Amino acid sequence: MIDTDASRFPILGRLRATLESVRGSSFGRSLGILLTGVFLLLLVVNASGLMLIRHTAAINAEVDQTWQIRRLNRSVLLKVEEAETAQRGFLLTGQPDLAAQHDDARAEARQALVELHATTVTDRPTQDAVKRLTAITEAKFEEMARTFVAVRQGRIGEAVSIVRTGQGQQMMQSLRDAVDRIDRRQGDRVADLTTQARASAGWTVAVNAAAGLLILLLGGVIAVLVRRYLIDVRSARDALDRANAGLEETVRARTAALSRANEEVQRFAYIVSHDLRSPLVNVMGYTSELEQAGKALTAQVDVVEAQAPELVSEDARQAVREDIPEAVGFIRASTEKMDRLINAILKLSREGRRNLVPEALDMDAMVGRIADSVSHQVAEAGAEIVVEPLPEFENDRLSIEQIMGNLIDNAVKYLDPGRPGRIVVSGRELPGGWVEYAVQDNGRGIADRDRERVFELFRRAGRQDRPGEGLGLAFVRNSVRRLNGVIDLDSQLGEGSTFRLKFPKRLVLSDVGDDL
Repeated sequence: MIDTDASRFPILGRLRATLESVRGSSFGRSLGILLTGVFLLLLVVNASGLMLIRHTAAINAEVDQTWQIRRLNRSVLLKVEEAETAQRGFLLTGQPDLAAQHDDARAEARQALVELHATTVTDRPTQDAVKRLTAITEAKFEEMARTFVAVRQGRIGEAVSIVRTGQGQQMMQSLRDAVDRIDRRQGDRVADLTTQARASAGWTVAVNAAAGLLILLLGGVIAVLVRRYLIDVRSARDALDRANAGLEETVRARTAALSRANEEVQRFAYIVSHDLRSPLVNVMGYTSELEQAGKALTAQVDVVEAQAPELVSEDARQAVREDIPEAVGFIRASTEKMDRLINAILKLSREGRRNLVPEALDMDAMVGRIADSVSHQVAEAGAEIVVEPLPEFENDRLSIEQIMGNLIDNAVKYLDPGRPGRIVVSGRELPGGWVEYAVQDNGRGIADRDRERVFELFRRAGRQDRPGEGLGLAFVRNSVRRLNGVIDLDSQLGEGSTFRLKFPKRLVLSDVGDDL
């Protein structure tokens, strides 16, 4: 039996009292029949809704499977293209890393094919198309494998001839056609499932509308019983809304911070993996070819000059022996600089994924060690570093050392040689459980228009007469944000700059964006 004691369940108690008051009357019997019919209809509607939900879930599962097939299908093409790119780079440069990249891409492509076979086991036409795709892929890998074998056996000309036959390009076109056929079939399947889902959604709306009407009918019966409770419900809702307002503001602020950090990481990964690394490999390969061609030309000029000096002009001799080596040297220097930039970006991305370890930090000792590490540069500049008493707090040691090290190093690097340099590191505790640290210098300063620019990747302000790639302050801001901190810059051009860091006195890992 269900306990319907009025003191514990007021609404049920009042409903029981109302029913008892009309029991025995024709209205009471009609009301009982009406309520029974409404409840039966609600059961029918709920059963229908459950069936529609299951049907919709099955459609959604098929749609998910279709998108999985399309993703794996495209993944096969991307990995084969990646393997081909590594193969060509290996033929140009002979670097073992490119051979390893080729092997990794080949293994990932084959794994995607295995998953594609497993996913399409219930779809015979698509399974047949996947088998054709597998055959083409394996044929392409066999063609590339022959070039690797030829290069490793010293038969580079044979490897180049294999590539120049055009057979590999034909295979890649066949591969793309096979991928497109599978993709189109799955696209048609998605369209068909979408039509079914819309029909199911229409029925769901109809069923829900019927359920709503029944609920309204039932609500009309008990409206009188719940009316007196509306004021209390309204008051409780208002109190809940006030509590939620503060929580929603905190969630929005935290979500915005995480979004900014995620966007930065995505940009880093995209730049490193696509816009920088692939062109750099190509440039390095072509540079090696140019260098070999230059050596061959130099040897030929030497032979001609020894046998018939009058045939070699001074311009040709200078071009072969000076201009070409100098140009190749410039290209190598540029690629080395690009490589340093890529490594710096990778360091910034890895730092965002590193696990933080909060611990109590003696900031006086930490900043003192950093100041000692740049004492030689400070002495050469005729400057001084003053470290005032700093408050302790709890945070990740490595991140804070890198942040303070970058700021102090920047302050030393951009001192004004026209006056004695002075760098002051200070700190204080703030209300609300926060601490603030400041790194102040009397160096060159930063113009108003450049205050935000200096925190961007590859951006530098003022005269470019100091070494660097423009990543230091971008790294600092990213690290500060990850530690739930804030960085501000006050600067006057020609007078100096002050970087202010604010951190919570105790780092709580649950508040940190782990996906940075």
